[in-house]
Amino acid sequence: MTLFVLRRIGAGLVLVAVIVVLAFFLLHFAAGDIARTILGPTASVETVTAKRAALGLDKPLLEQFWLWLSSATGGDLGRSWFTGQEVSSSIVTRATVTVTVVIGTTLISAILATVLGVLAAVRRGVVDAGVQVLSVLGFAIPGFIIAIFLVDVFALRLGWLPATGYVPFSQSIVGSLRSTALPIAALSIGAIAAVAQQVRGSMIEALEAEWVRTLRSRGLSTRRVLFRHVLRNAAGPALSILALQFVGLLGGAVVIEQIFAIPGLGQVSVQAAASGDIPLVLGLVLAITLIVVAVNLIIDILQGVLNPKVRVS
Repeated sequence: MTLFVLRRIGAGLVLVAVIVVLAFFLLHFAAGDIARTILGPTASVETVTAKRAALGLDKPLLEQFWLWLSSATGGDLGRSWFTGQEVSSSIVTRATVTVTVVIGTTLISAILATVLGVLAAVRRGVVDAGVQVLSVLGFAIPGFIIAIFLVDVFALRLGWLPATGYVPFSQSIVGSLRSTALPIAALSIGAIAAVAQQVRGSMIEALEAEWVRTLRSRGLSTRRVLFRHVLRNAAGPALSILALQFVGLLGGAVVIEQIFAIPGLGQVSVQAAASGDIPLVLGLVLAITLIVVAVNLIIDILQGVLNPKVRVS
């Protein structure tokens, strides 16, 4: 198991390195004259040249990359070219908000999708058809449409929940739950649809397998066969889909955070990309990549625990 985890960590670090290198050079090639963008079209040539030197843009690109990498490995991601704020502190503050929403969405999606998938596989008939219809609707309706509908009904018409804003968990538990309820609901529906379908399919396949009939012939109760053996066998594929959904949720958070005015990574990513704030964009790319790698590592470890065959892959 230790070797399996080390291999996964090594693969994750290689992925982080490749993405960071590509992001750095692509951003610099596409950025244009950042100094002129910051100072405006009326700035003199001398002022623009001085600003370019102050930002380190007058150095060769490889030297710029080495200087950034040296600082980044020491935990210093530099400062925003437009606001002057430390990139690290900006990202940590924003990441806390986004991760709270995404983790809440993932947990709720995993629980509800498992329940729906198991019910559809075991009960079949009307229950299965109902779950199938809900899954199709979850796939078909975009998350931003669901978000707008939820705001209209539960915030504007009923007044049960706030339409916008975010309350930190440390400030108020109830306030935090209320402020994240609608964003989590908007993100959860599509994820529930995908994971429920996977759980249903894996459960049906396992229930029809020969080894399940063997377990039942030995006198094991249906409940024990279902939850101790069949569900565990179906958990591996469902975890893979859940990991993919987590990555998709990070992307979906960009739109959802704009709708609900949540100060997360999605909101600052749009602003940084639009302004060409390369230090901030690079910091965001690094942070999001590390989050994705960490989540996939956790999923791989869980799959290794559930299925020993995975450890030798």
